[in-house]
Amino acid sequence: MTPFGLKSRQLRRQKGVTLQEQANVLGVSAAYISALEHGQRGKPSPAFVDQICVWFGLIWDDAEQLKYLAQMSHPKPTMKTGGLSAEATFLANLLSQNIDRLSDTQCSALNEVLNSQLGTGKLSAFISSSADHASSDEP
Repeated sequence: MTPFGLKSRQLRRQKGVTLQEQANVLGVSAAYISALEHGQRGKPSPAFVDQICVWFGLIWDDAEQLKYLAQMSHPKPTMKTGGLSAEATFLANLLSQNIDRLSDTQCSALNEVLNSQLGTGKLSAFISSSADHASSDEP
């Protein structure tokens, strides 16, 4: 499940609609939305995210949050380390080669450290709390 997928499901629950209802309104298949949410179709396009924001009635900070989560939901992120230090290159490779070995708790701890250092921690709490509910949601 991607960060975008977690938020999308949360918004559907709040609005009291199903995945199929959302798909019908947006003119796509439920399978397409599900694949986006699970990282099987790349990250959603900015235009599609805008459609979703309009449909859910999201404005200002809420819309920006969904757009940011969509950006951070690429299922195959790439890291360009050319010109960076050996430490940065090693870190990028270490993470890319071992991410599947980390638990959600370990990922959350790493996210906290990085977000604290980079000042990007505004959505970490949402992702951590939402991940607990993902397994009980619709497919």
